[in-house]
Amino acid sequence: MAHREQPMTTIRITAGDVSALAELRDSPTARKIIEALPIEGVAQRWGKEVYFAIPVSADLEPDARDRVEVGELGYWPEGEAFCIFFGPTPASSGAQPVAASPVNILGRVTGDAAVFDAVKRGTTVRLEKAGR
Repeated sequence: MAHREQPMTTIRITAGDVSALAELRDSPTARKIIEALPIEGVAQRWGKEVYFAIPVSADLEPDARDRVEVGELGYWPEGEAFCIFFGPTPASSGAQPVAASPVNILGRVTGDAAVFDAVKRGTTVRLEKAGR
């Protein structure tokens, strides 16, 4: 790769008693989300995925995919939702998370994404820039 990727932006994701840092990559959708911070939403659960609607609209990016890694963050255009993947979903056939349909890959949780398993449906989730 000839050009270096832009530095990532670190955000904090807080949901009830759960808090984790994540790095957002430099992509069109991630930039829209960063511009909209702070964002709050209401957690929904789909297997080992927490997702919530956000006030950001974006189209599928060329590298969007439905097979994601544990800890990856996605944006689901169909639901205008921010997704946190930390294990198998109802669409999975094994341990790998599979989104309901392709998502734009935003970045990843920097620590153990399994902490999000404690987040219950209806919990307020907040995305904000991490302290400088």
